[in-house]
Order: sequence, then structure tokens, then C-alpha cells
Amino acid sequence: MIPEKIDRLLLRTQKPARYCGGEPGSVIKEKDQVDLRIAFCFPDLYEVGMSHLGMKILYGLLNNEEGTWCERVFAPDVDFQQLMEENGVKLYGLESFDPLDQFDMVDFTLQYEMCYTTILNMLRLGGVPVRTADRGNGWEYPLVIGGGPCACNPEPIADFFDLFVLGEGEEVVLELNALYRSCRREGVDRREFLRRAAQLGGVYVPSFYQVSYEEDGRVKEVTPLEGAPAVVKKRIIRDMDKVYYPDSFVVPFVDIVHDRAMTEVLRGCIRGCRFCQAGYIYRPLREKNPDLISEQAHTLCRSTGYNEVSLTSLSTSDHSGLEQLMEGMLSWTDGERVNISLPSLRVDNFSPKLLEMVQKVRKSGLTFAPEAGSQRLRDAINKNVTEDEVMNTCRMAFEGGYTAVKLYFMMGLPTETMEDITAIITLAQKAVDLYYSLPTRQKGKAVNVTVSVACFVPKPFTPFQFEPQDSLESFKEKQRHLVHSVTSRKIRVNYHDAITSRLEAVLARGDRRLCQVVEEVWRQGGNLEGWETHFDAARWQQAMDKFGLDMDFYACRRRDYEEKMPWDHLDYGITKEFLARENQKAHESVAIPNCRERCAGCGANKLVGGVCF
Repeated sequence: MIPEKIDRLLLRTQKPARYCGGEPGSVIKEKDQVDLRIAFCFPDLYEVGMSHLGMKILYGLLNNEEGTWCERVFAPDVDFQQLMEENGVKLYGLESFDPLDQFDMVDFTLQYEMCYTTILNMLRLGGVPVRTADRGNGWEYPLVIGGGPCACNPEPIADFFDLFVLGEGEEVVLELNALYRSCRREGVDRREFLRRAAQLGGVYVPSFYQVSYEEDGRVKEVTPLEGAPAVVKKRIIRDMDKVYYPDSFVVPFVDIVHDRAMTEVLRGCIRGCRFCQAGYIYRPLREKNPDLISEQAHTLCRSTGYNEVSLTSLSTSDHSGLEQLMEGMLSWTDGERVNISLPSLRVDNFSPKLLEMVQKVRKSGLTFAPEAGSQRLRDAINKNVTEDEVMNTCRMAFEGGYTAVKLYFMMGLPTETMEDITAIITLAQKAVDLYYSLPTRQKGKAVNVTVSVACFVPKPFTPFQFEPQDSLESFKEKQRHLVHSVTSRKIRVNYHDAITSRLEAVLARGDRRLCQVVEEVWRQGGNLEGWETHFDAARWQQAMDKFGLDMDFYACRRRDYEEKMPWDHLDYGITKEFLARENQKAHESVAIPNCRERCAGCGANKLVGGVCF
């Protein structure tokens, strides 16, 4: 039941369903029957967090464990935050309405660098000191734990977390739970728990590592303390057919970003695109059995009532049994009027048979990602897609009755020239011309080609981790050139804000000195900065200036292959030497086959069970 004090506030906020809990599928337990309470925090608004598959998986997994109660916590929007502060209400879990400081663990998923100030804001609103050093050595405050893709370089937020989980969490979170119970029974203090936790695979305790710097600001050395391992290796789930997957989701009362059932079809990616962090940190490629995927999707649709299910992965159309999977799912989705969403389609394996299947379940336009306009640049970034493949895919779509295609690109990629920017629009124009050349096109209907262009951000554990990001001036010049290159009304251009991308690059490759910057930005009002309406670049510049740090040092500086990276003591299964070799190939514009056609897909030179490790 909603406490009366909170209930009164809900009547005064714009979207009370974000904060009231009680949705179908939410898990309610008796407090006196659990000995471990976990707040799973998503540092963004409810509509975004409730769309995240990882949160759904771990919420189900943890609540499936006897004696554990996991609750959901999302960042409040500014209107509800103001009401909370005015009325003395702390940030709470949606299941019990208890504040964060009454939980044993507060777990954050780190999906995006621009959420860092939101994390601090959520801790403060929940009554938890933002810095680890201020939480003492006892158990007065909960442990603050982070995981997710941004944990591959957690240094810019290291001072705020007790520990980080590197890699996939289904196994390690249960090990941490068991260790926590053991330590509390023994009566040991917080520090001893962290010492023992640091010995678990995939657990990084930043307070056990001392960082020193060169005079020019580069990292000099990272020294482990108190018996912590010199290198922390990420955790991997080996068998996707045996790993836990929920048979039910929490169904929200309001529309969310991805309001549908989701089933995971594979982890990892075979592609090896040199800019793509996810393609490297989620290695190796592991597929689920098509029959199991269909069964899990069917179960979710029945338990939740959703009439749409998404086949989720980094590269769904790369599943070796996709056509078998689609045929199996269509045997029940047709009769039960359930739509199938395929969010990750590839240009080079989009077959007529797949198009026929997609047409049965997908009525809007198709989206593909050439990433670069010219073949030379696609080779440099190892995007194994040719112009002929792009055109053949567009041809299939147009002949299949589609009149809208969206093409994704990046600008600011290493070795890029202004001719490569022009080539983006040239490729889009060829798609337009192709449509009107087809006698089988839909008569009386115009084609629409949307070009979406993001700003390249160099990320850790990719071959481009050594590369400088373009300057703001260069990005703006290229964006102007992109727009001026368009000569057809059939082409629409969207591009990303370069200033936000610059901050992403700073935080993605930053070191621990940025902790004070993140905290200062938060104290000056930084919060929900993944939303354009809340982001203020001047606030970040002022904080960098206050502590004598330079954004260009982090974002726009080329890094030597021998330089000590802030994340070099973290192991995601890819050697630095391999990344350096791949970077060199990029500058030679050398493309390599994908992992299905080569053994050394991630620099490890061995196959385990037919997949690359």
C-alpha cells in the first residue's frame, strides 16, 4: 500500500504512474521473511529504465532467490523531486516505498556516461552519502555497486562506488549475495567484506587500487592494495541455453520507450567493427537455441499480455538459425496476433526469405547502418558492407512494398575526409534514384530516405581507443557540409549534438581525477543530463577549469600504443596488442572477415565449442 504522505504527492505530479508501483508482475515480499534487500537503480526516468532488458533479467533472478528482495528505483523527474524535497520524502523502492538508506545493497546499471550526475543525485535523495569514504566501515549505509557497459572504465566515478561488477552479472551477483550473508553472520566489517569480494572473479573494488600520474597528466601506475588482484577479469556466461531468463516482466501502467516483451537471442557479435565498444566487451558470440527462444517469447507474451515481442541482441540477423527461429515463432504469433520486432537487421545478410518474414510482422520502414558513406572508410572501420549490398538491400525493400528507409552513419571517424561526408549523401541519393528506377515500385507513393548521423566517440576496449575525437569546430563544419550536400527533398538529415558527444568522450576515457568534476557538476545542478533539456555544457567546462583539467586532454588527444590507459588493469578478454594491430589496419584501410570466417576474432586465437574466445 502506498504511504499516505507519498500518495498525496502523487496527486500533484505530472506522471504519478512513474512513482506509485503496484504494476502487474512486480514482486512483493514480507520484510521479516527476507535477510537481503537490494535496490536496483536505473539512473534515468521510469520510461527509459523500464525498457531495459538487463534490469528485467536481474530483477527476476534476484527475486527468485530465497531470502532476497530486489526492488526497482528510477530517477525522479524535476517536478516530483521538488515535491519530495519539500515534504521530506527520500527516494524509495517502488515495491516497499522504503528509502534507499534502508537497503543492504544499492545496485546501479551504468548504461551511458551522461547518467553519472544522476547517480549522485539519486544517492543523495535516498539518504546515502555520495562518496564511499563517507559511508564508514560499518553497515550503517548500504553497499553501492555498479555494473553494465560503462563499468569497463569506471574510473571517473570510482570514488562513489564500493565495488563494480565487470561483465555479465547473473552468476556473480548471487556470489556477492552469499558472501554478504556470510560476512554479516561472522560480524566482520565493511572493509573485510570488500577484501573478500575483491577475490571473486569479475569484482573490482576501486578503493584497493592506488593511481599515480605522470607530470603531463597521463596515468603512470595503478598499484593494487590489500591483496587485490593486479588485473580484474570480466565474467562471462558460457551457456546461453542454461542461464536464467524470466518468465514474466513487470508490466507498466504507462507507455515506456520499448513497451513490449523481449527475448534475448544471442550475446556478443561476429562483426569486429573497430568503433563499436559493445561488439568487443560482450565477446564471445553465444547463440541461444531457436526453440528455446521461441518458447521463452511465447511464455512472456502469455504472462504479460503483450502483443509484440522483440528479438533482442547486438546483431539479431546474425543468428545462424534466424530463419528457423522466425518460422517457429510465426507458428504461434499469427494465431495469437503477436507482432515480432527485429531491431538489428544487417545489410549483408538481409535475404529475400527474411524480407518475406519481416513483411508479415513489420509494417513501417526498415533501418540499416552502413556507418560510412565511402567504401574506403567502411574498410577502415571494418564495416564489412559494400555499396552493392546496401543497394541490393534497398532494392529488396522497395520491391517488397517499402517506401521508407533509414540509414545510420557516423562522422568524425578516424581517417575521415570531407569527401567521406559527401559520400553519405551520395549513397542516400543512390537509394532514392534506385526507387524511381524500379518498375515494380508502388505507384503514386514517394520514397523517404532518412540519414541519421552520430558523432564518433572513441571508447575503451576498441581499436579506436587510441584515436582523438574531432574538435567541436570540425564536427560543426562537417555537419554544415552534410546538410548542404543534400539536393533532394526525398532525403531527410538528422545529426547528433557534438557538445554532448565531446563530454561522452571525456568521461569514456577519463581517469579518477574526473570524480571531483562529476561531483562538482552535480552540486551545481547537474542531473538527468542524458536529456537535452537538462544538459549544460558550461557547467562541465567550469568544473574542469576549477580543478585544472582539460577536456581536449581526454577527448581530442591521440594516445600512444604504449601509454598506460586508466582501464588497463581491467581485463575484458581482448589484448591491448590486438587492439593496437587493429588500429594500425584501420589507418591502412584494411578490412578483415567477420568472426565466422576467421579464428582470431578477439585476439585470443582459439575456439571453444565453436565460438570465438
